[in-house]
Amino acid sequence: MGKYFGTDGFRGEANVDLKVEDAFRVGRFLGWYYKNQHPGERCRIVIGKDTRRSSYMFEDALSSGITASGADVYLMHVTTTPSVAYIVRVDGFDCGIMISASHNPYYDNGIKVISGTGEKIDDETIDRIEEYLDGKTGEIPLALRDDIGRTVDYAAGRNRYIGYLISIADRSFKGKDVALDCSNGSASSIAKPVFDALGARTHVMACEPNGTNINDGVGSTHIEKLQEFVVREGCDIGFAYDGDADRCLAVDEHGEVINGDQIMYACGKLMKEEGELKDDTIVVTVMSNFGLFKAFDREGIRYEKTKVGDRFVYECMSKEGYSLGGEQSGHIIFSKLATTGDGILTSLRLMEVMLERKCEASKLWEECPMYPQCLRNIRVTDKQKVMDDRAVNEAIKKAEAELADKGRILVRGSGTEPLIRVMVEADRQEECERLVDMVIDVIKEQGLSAEG
Repeated sequence: MGKYFGTDGFRGEANVDLKVEDAFRVGRFLGWYYKNQHPGERCRIVIGKDTRRSSYMFEDALSSGITASGADVYLMHVTTTPSVAYIVRVDGFDCGIMISASHNPYYDNGIKVISGTGEKIDDETIDRIEEYLDGKTGEIPLALRDDIGRTVDYAAGRNRYIGYLISIADRSFKGKDVALDCSNGSASSIAKPVFDALGARTHVMACEPNGTNINDGVGSTHIEKLQEFVVREGCDIGFAYDGDADRCLAVDEHGEVINGDQIMYACGKLMKEEGELKDDTIVVTVMSNFGLFKAFDREGIRYEKTKVGDRFVYECMSKEGYSLGGEQSGHIIFSKLATTGDGILTSLRLMEVMLERKCEASKLWEECPMYPQCLRNIRVTDKQKVMDDRAVNEAIKKAEAELADKGRILVRGSGTEPLIRVMVEADRQEECERLVDMVIDVIKEQGLSAEG
């Protein structure tokens, strides 16, 4: 990770950690940098945003910086991260930018830069952006006269992406009642039209964004609202997206959660049967549940483990040519269809598995039960100090000794927030919670918590 850019872009509280001046300077650099990649050609950069109030401010700042450097900006307006990745790739843009802080609260925001191939920007380019932000590379010349860039309305790109999603489905969803929790975020402008076009009876919640209600008690990080909604509305299945709709979790007809591990199991098993699972292998992260690995072993599915983060999952998939990978949190990548996690695409694929199996949603995950797990976050003053602290590491070793071969503990720093995540899996939920609390208590006792 860089000084400003973490595993998922430049993220922080708007006008505190990520200031409007930062966005302008990122735009200045990107417009100049990509313009100089192809001298004599007009540089084109596409921008999408989620529904946060500050997204409009950052969109204006980025556009001003890009056009001041002599590149053209194409605005997709409120749209999803995967839609920007798709349009960059198929419409030949030099790069794309998504303005979003994903599942974070509304007052946070972020800048995600996407390469011309639809992938997250490479580390070398990130280093160059950060050098410019720190004033280490000198000022960039302003474009003059007819070299000044222009801003173009490109809502057509979002519509094209909607058409692409509809084209992916091989079956009609007619007769199925589907619930969609759009998190008052990016999916609000895309998910319902897709499911409506495919014939589903669509029941929508959290689809009235007002700039401050994104992820507010709804979406994939607050799935309990969708659980209640699915049961109340009598739906066959429900899907919850995060703020920028690059992740998806599901809920079956009984209101039980189908997490990212179980989605990968259901989709991967069918892909293996149909010869679509490259090397019969799925890429997961170290956070995936023991239950998933047991289910994979039973089905003859191999798995590669990466660090947490869809970026690392995609890098492994890209290197080896694997066709499916993802995270328990719901970032699922179908590499033949997308270059990034795509929540709406994931929900379409899971619908097709349910239709192919001719079964209820609850049958999709019953062969992949999850081990009891407890994951808690603690806000800290310095993530590295926590990871280096002797007392904290002694507590982790004590937990490992108690778990032995009946479970595991994983303690790591968040890639996007000042949080330490403590996760324990064991054969009993009470044991998971006790050991997580033990480690968190030590972090607090060492004076490393920012929670008071």
